[in-house]
Amino acid sequence: MDHKAALEEIERAIEEIREKNKETPIIVEGEKDVKALHSMDIKGVIITVHRGMEIANLCDYIAANYKEVIILTDWDRKGWQLCRKIERNLKGRTKCITEYRLIFAKNSMVKDIESMPTFLKNLRRRVKREKIFSDDF
Repeated sequence: MDHKAALEEIERAIEEIREKNKETPIIVEGEKDVKALHSMDIKGVIITVHRGMEIANLCDYIAANYKEVIILTDWDRKGWQLCRKIERNLKGRTKCITEYRLIFAKNSMVKDIESMPTFLKNLRRRVKREKIFSDDF
């Protein structure tokens, strides 16, 4: 894995999410995901799936209130299934942005948003170490 390239791609995605989230809500699975996004300075509307509402009802609410939504469910099997279910429910009503999940899945060694802040901190540290090491030679 090219750590520097992975870090750059993740940080670019986070910056884009920060900007988009000013008008576009993010869908996550739970409260720990919300806390993780807040710690990455993503502070717009964040909607949690696991809050007692049926997916269809949640999607009806989203479709009635938003033109587009960013889906950041986990990138494990259950998260992929949930993402697809949300997309199916919103089809033709609200645009679903899912590419950030793909960027995180491809460039990180974790499987969920709640793990991203720690992963990012460690990746930044590793890239810094690699740079110092390469500058010595």
